[in-house]
Amino acid sequence: METLNFLLQGFSVALTPENLMFAAIGAILGTVIGALPGLGPANGVAILIPLAFSLGLPASSALILLTSVYAGAMYGGRISSILLNIPGDEPAMMTCLDGYPMALKGRAAEALAISAIASFIGSLLATIGLVILAPILAKFALRFGPAEYFALFTLAFATLGGITGKNQVKTVVAACLGLMIATVGVDITTGNQRYTYDILELYEGVDFIIAIVGLFAISELLFFIEMHAGEGFKKVALNKLNLSMKDIIQVLPTSLRGSVLGFIAGVLPGAGASLGSFLSYTMEKKVVGKSGYFGEGDPRGVAAPEAGNNAAANGALVPMLTLGVPGSGTTAVLLAMLISLNIQPGPMLFTQNAELVWGVIAALFVGNLILLLLNIPMIGIFVKLLSIPPKYLMPVVTLVASVGIFAISNSPLDLYFMIGFGLLGYLLRKLHIPLVPVILGMLLGPEMEKSLRHALTLSDGDWTVLWSSGLSVGIWAVAIAGLVLPYLIGPVLRRRMAAAQDKDHSIVD
Repeated sequence: METLNFLLQGFSVALTPENLMFAAIGAILGTVIGALPGLGPANGVAILIPLAFSLGLPASSALILLTSVYAGAMYGGRISSILLNIPGDEPAMMTCLDGYPMALKGRAAEALAISAIASFIGSLLATIGLVILAPILAKFALRFGPAEYFALFTLAFATLGGITGKNQVKTVVAACLGLMIATVGVDITTGNQRYTYDILELYEGVDFIIAIVGLFAISELLFFIEMHAGEGFKKVALNKLNLSMKDIIQVLPTSLRGSVLGFIAGVLPGAGASLGSFLSYTMEKKVVGKSGYFGEGDPRGVAAPEAGNNAAANGALVPMLTLGVPGSGTTAVLLAMLISLNIQPGPMLFTQNAELVWGVIAALFVGNLILLLLNIPMIGIFVKLLSIPPKYLMPVVTLVASVGIFAISNSPLDLYFMIGFGLLGYLLRKLHIPLVPVILGMLLGPEMEKSLRHALTLSDGDWTVLWSSGLSVGIWAVAIAGLVLPYLIGPVLRRRMAAAQDKDHSIVD
């Protein structure tokens, strides 16, 4: 009952005209960003963070805007998967398998409508799961001491590469780089300067909003310039929608099963939306058996991965809000936004900022409904956006990000830092080193250091305090599994995912 009361209070925040407008804007922008191959939800949220700051939005409105962008980008990722056989982001990869064959058969509009319905069901059920699970986990997390938090932060780094990750070593290198950058500034315990080089702007450390925009948006622009990607994608024809109630009923059980699997994958550290999408598809294929025609345009092959990846996206918010540990790259960027607003995620968030957090959760329900209402009648408009050449879009994106960064502090030095991080991001991507662990290192580094110091102070310098409780030992065990499992299970999963794609391509060809 207490949770229901909090949720009703959240709706009173989410349903104000101002927040409804930001939810609608975020849903539209997110769908557009998700539809453009290459950008993805993490880039979309990163680009719009400076804009939210420069507009001077209240914390609740800014978070509603950005979470709507996140949800919209997860919806939008399916559009290019179905129409062009190019996934907007990695979780949308499995949607290509049956979505594109449906488009080739002249049923593109039906595939897009089914994916929108499945995405709605996945997001809706996952948000209900978030409402039920988050307060329970937040209460449990109150038992955590500094040693357990240090273990938890280590777990976040250990599992960030994901079970399907290709190179854990590069993930660790990226995390260490982020932790090193996090040490820049004045040590709040001793007052000593660390790597400031007498530059006044570095006394407070490196602003991770600038780092995020540089690493994601500017590096994307540099890749665009390198590829000379001046032309848009080919124009695609969209048939008139002819979806019957029978078609919707056929995909309902698939969507429900995919939602449950996706939510579990989103909550678990290291699993993520890609694995949620893959597991949902493969399980549905086995459940349907020989009566299905997966890989040849079966609507259930579209509904399963879409329900799975959208449920996983909302599931990833559970560890981010309750423990302060992001479950995906995009939630890492959202975590940066929370910290920049001087809001500390974690178990106390649900008591100290109850109105804010429940407002955001209620906005997920509202945003999800807006996305469903937008995506079916307006799909033709989103499809036309795919034909706009990137040479017009990318400069606009970069301009928005740069103006937003300058508006935050009015400091030209911040723009130089942003360009510097853009060059660093370009170099790291060339070396196939992931960017999200760098951001996570910058975000969690100060809290990780604080927890370690606190634990050692309480134990009078005894390092065994870090694994002295059953809870911390359990977290360390999961962290070690997170580092080892990608080497044992990862190759098998990647082979199966590649085999599924190859089979699909052979059928399409």
